[in-house]
Amino acid sequence: MSDKSNLRAALSALLAFLIYSTHDTVVKFLGGSYNPVQIVFFSVCLGMPVVTVMLMRDRTDGNLIPRHPWWSLARTVAAVVSGLSAFYAFTVLPLAQTYAILFATPLLITLLAIPVLGEKVGLHRGSAILAGLIGVMIVIQPGSAPLTWGHAAALLSAISGSLASIIVRKVGRDERSVVLILYPMMANFVTMACILPFVYKPMPVEHLGLLGLMSVLAFCGMLLTIVAYRAGEAVLVAPMQYSQIIWAALFGFLIFGESLKLNTILGAAVIIMSGLYIVMREDRTDGTMPVTRSRWRPEGIMPRVGPVMRWQKQQKR
Repeated sequence: MSDKSNLRAALSALLAFLIYSTHDTVVKFLGGSYNPVQIVFFSVCLGMPVVTVMLMRDRTDGNLIPRHPWWSLARTVAAVVSGLSAFYAFTVLPLAQTYAILFATPLLITLLAIPVLGEKVGLHRGSAILAGLIGVMIVIQPGSAPLTWGHAAALLSAISGSLASIIVRKVGRDERSVVLILYPMMANFVTMACILPFVYKPMPVEHLGLLGLMSVLAFCGMLLTIVAYRAGEAVLVAPMQYSQIIWAALFGFLIFGESLKLNTILGAAVIIMSGLYIVMREDRTDGTMPVTRSRWRPEGIMPRVGPVMRWQKQQKR
């Protein structure tokens, strides 16, 4: 690809992750007043019509019955857990600390590729994974500081999000993209609707407006990420997600008065360098490994970019 295309891809990705960071800042702001279940429920309600209209253009024959029901069920559960856990973590932890833990997702994807996809991880990538997990330990400091449910939620989101991504790679060629997109959204809607009566609090108009803003931000971020991956090389686009730590530190300080702790900085640096090393190494091989092809976001409001891109390719055939 040309330098101009790669520059467009990099700028699109940077803008996308700025938008995602703004979205997560709104999640944290609303989380100060409302249960994450309520935030996810109304966000899905507002985001689902946009996705439904998009999928109405589907021209492929078929139905919504999964070809791999058990894998689809596992992915759907993992997606729901990942989205709700991430929303909760953003609510109770400093933004930068939450991102630092969630940045372990690409490392966990590489690790899960061994049992699920049968891929081999050599010494170099294995060492990078180990270093990244050590970085997570630096961030959460087990033993020296009390661990909270927020830390557990962030780790759970990273693990379940990694599992959802790996399952897409395993069954994505056989499973209809519409199934991969709609099932997690419907599961989020139904699950949160069942829990909502126990946690519901009335919301003023301005907070409902923020929920609408979240849906717009999530959709715009998804579109820009798609533009980035189409315009440039994955090895260039994938590392741009780490720019979120900058926005998290800035928004956390300006809006929530959060200070950036030394252990978060050091741990995030180790995690980011480990992730970058894996991305660069896989690009020098066959370019088909999970990390460079992973478009990570918890599936709260909008579907993951990967299934949407697969769906768009199917429409062009």
